[in-house]
Amino acid sequence: MKNKSVLVRADRAGIFVGILVSRKEGEVVLKNARRLWYWEGAASISQIAIDGVSKPENCKFPESVSEILIREVIEIIPMTEKAIKSIKSIPIWKK
Repeated sequence: MKNKSVLVRADRAGIFVGILVSRKEGEVVLKNARRLWYWEGAASISQIAIDGVSKPENCKFPESVSEILIREVIEIIPMTEKAIKSIKSIPIWKK
């Protein structure tokens, strides 16, 4: 999965999408990583990784960061092109 777009679920940090740079002992480094803070239009993160979301207007995805180290990783799921396109189409959520 290295250098591929993935969805990552971490124990206490939440859900992220990005490009997998490295993976080691429960930690991953992602580049161009975006946190999925809140979503609608997908039953699970598995569905997000395959289909994206069907209600992008209700999603809250903050701005991407250039790189992030995520600890206590529980899942890493490869993303389809359809899902990547869906996530990228969602406007940046800010407060």
